[in-house]
Amino acid sequence: MLRHDVAVRPGLERIARDHGFDFHIIDNEIYWDESRAYRFTLRQIEEQIEKPTAELHQMCLEVVDRAVADEAVLTQLAIPPLYWDAIADSWRSRDPSLYGRMDFVWCGKEPVKLLEYNADTPTSLYESAYFQWLWMEDSRRSGVIPRDADQYNAIQDKLIARFAEIQGRHPLYFCCCKDTEEDRGTVLYLEDCARQAGLDTRFIYIDDLGLGLGGVLTDLDDNVIRQAFKLYPLEWMMRDENGPLLCKRREQWLEPLWKSILSNKGLLPLLWRYFPHHPNLLPAWFDGEKPLLAPGASYVRKPLFSREGGNVTILDGAHNVIDHEDGDYGNEPMIFQAFQPLPRFGDSYTLIGSWVVDDEAVGMGIREDCSLITKDTSRFIPHYIAG
Repeated sequence: MLRHDVAVRPGLERIARDHGFDFHIIDNEIYWDESRAYRFTLRQIEEQIEKPTAELHQMCLEVVDRAVADEAVLTQLAIPPLYWDAIADSWRSRDPSLYGRMDFVWCGKEPVKLLEYNADTPTSLYESAYFQWLWMEDSRRSGVIPRDADQYNAIQDKLIARFAEIQGRHPLYFCCCKDTEEDRGTVLYLEDCARQAGLDTRFIYIDDLGLGLGGVLTDLDDNVIRQAFKLYPLEWMMRDENGPLLCKRREQWLEPLWKSILSNKGLLPLLWRYFPHHPNLLPAWFDGEKPLLAPGASYVRKPLFSREGGNVTILDGAHNVIDHEDGDYGNEPMIFQAFQPLPRFGDSYTLIGSWVVDDEAVGMGIREDCSLITKDTSRFIPHYIAG
């Protein structure tokens, strides 16, 4: 993995606008940063990213299989008992899933280590699947990168194929909250992929969902919603006023209810429990369990439902704070994970996001931040394969 400076495309602002990338600048700060790029060899991608992703995903599915049969595990995950049967039914019915993103730390010598699995509502999808591919094609033509360069990126093709597989006889609704530009852009992109797969799609904001007779969800025209993709966390749905309707399973949701086990930070200690000392895992444990660290080793504290780095704290062996990110998750149960620092390039720390679509490892996106904790505003950096 080599990072080097590259020339920014002339007219980048226009290119982003023409392709609907309305959030390439966030809070007046650069989010999409193509002044640098990461270069990988094909062997690095296949052996160090793609292969571990596929193996870890299968391990995660085994965790789900164990968890739905073990009330003690569901309790540790802080999933409300009201939903246990529905989650188990969702898993045993093999309700289809769409996508997810594993976040890795990789220093180039040792195997990648899994930091977490964003299996329910991962963002940075449009940037990974579409805009960085566009960057690669433009950069090859201009000679900024080798003309025979490639990219680890089959994300869009796999999304379209997956939508075709899960196509039903009802329209597929796409939902997100209002006033979230990045979420709206992600959902627009996914809806476009679904349309390319031949699906009949509709959009509605989560805030505008209605409740019809018999406890069915409806759109603004009182049409009953039977299938829906939501960029809205399952744990939030369970806490909402209409959350108990999930137990009736009248709608087919993407992501399905069983993904609530994988999107939970408690997945990390469960993976270590069932697959101890796996080369792609870091020791992790629930609050109240014996720490799995050598004396003096640093560790990370994470809320079970934390998103975008919220309330994540890195501590040294003397329990002093190395780094911390504020958020809205401070009152949730915590898990702990051994600390593996992200590789540093200049003044930035680098995180690899490895995408999974329909149980396959399909592509990658890279984020940088001046902090050791990656957030929603952390810069996105394109990559390519050469050699």
